[in-house]
Amino acid sequence: MIAKIKYLVFVLPFVVLFLACKSETKEPKETPAMTADSLLSVRFENLLKHPLDSIGFPRSYSLAKAEVNKVPSRDWTSGFFPGNLWHVYQLTGNPDFKNRAAQWTSFIEKEKFNDGTHDMGFKVYCSFGQGTKVEQTETYEKIIVESAKTLSTRFNKNVGSLRSWDFNKDIWEFPVIIDNMMNLELLFEATRISGDSTFHDIAVSHANTTLKNHFRKNNSSYHVVVYDTINGAVKDKVTHQGFDASSAWARGQAWGIYGYTMSYRYTNDIAYLNQAKASLAFYLDHPNMREDGIPFWDFNDPAIPMAVRDVSAATIVASACYELYGYDKNPEYKTYADKVLKTLMSKKYLLEPEVEAPFILKHSTGNWPKKDEIDEPIVYGDYYFLEALLRQKNL
Repeated sequence: MIAKIKYLVFVLPFVVLFLACKSETKEPKETPAMTADSLLSVRFENLLKHPLDSIGFPRSYSLAKAEVNKVPSRDWTSGFFPGNLWHVYQLTGNPDFKNRAAQWTSFIEKEKFNDGTHDMGFKVYCSFGQGTKVEQTETYEKIIVESAKTLSTRFNKNVGSLRSWDFNKDIWEFPVIIDNMMNLELLFEATRISGDSTFHDIAVSHANTTLKNHFRKNNSSYHVVVYDTINGAVKDKVTHQGFDASSAWARGQAWGIYGYTMSYRYTNDIAYLNQAKASLAFYLDHPNMREDGIPFWDFNDPAIPMAVRDVSAATIVASACYELYGYDKNPEYKTYADKVLKTLMSKKYLLEPEVEAPFILKHSTGNWPKKDEIDEPIVYGDYYFLEALLRQKNL
């Protein structure tokens, strides 16, 4: 059972007991004295109550319109909502979450043949992969391996990387984004399951190429690196979601920190561990880091301190910090992660109980340049928050 929140942040026994009951358990009514843990229990119940929809996965929530933004399974975020349900099952033991997670996960299976995207890991591993942590089913494992085969078709030997996007081909010959580090987990796991080292080798090649070209001298990361498909040379370094090409987009830094921490798990390559630590040092020590541990969406936005925050960046880094702490007992890693969870387990960041939407946290920022999903609840912010809670619990 998860310990009561004192200084460090854990999900309270109240939450566990509340959600371990059957789904017909009545929700606590909002009162002025409603605590953060009871708010979290209401948010969990809203995940469970959201109706099944094989073509509409919850992605974000517009507070202004009081509307859930739903996407099909081909969207890069589709795997996070099933993953959230798997996470909550692991946190609470309530079988209703396990059953609903399996139902939502099944809707993603067709994506195992979608070779038009690099986001196979986000879609398949965050759903089926999380499912294997609960149930070691041969069906789930076969889907993971098949998905890894599909993802591998995007690998270019001359570049040494997996292609990210297919759009903008007239400008970007072969774009690779820092986000793509997150999809390597699917490949590493496919080798573990199948014994076929091809997937592992592709993942290592991609990680090495990114390590060589994506990081600046201060260990911040570019968002997009564009390559020549013939000689593998770098043609350009730009951004698609940051403030500008030279800025430090917060979630991009988070993908790099998490991606190299995860890659170290599968390879024991000290270069990956060192990059994760160096990138984390840049992130934690940045003079524009907010006092509560939740970064602005981009560390170089000239609108700071009036710029919007990005909770999702904080949750990704917090989750990575717990894993990194297991490899390098630097107390700063755990301190930051604990701080983030304590910050988020508050009325300031938990979505209000009267909002009947399948989300937990406010104040994430999706795509600032396109003014899309600005300062809203976003599903991947919840995903890494729940993963961080699990990792904190398991320390």
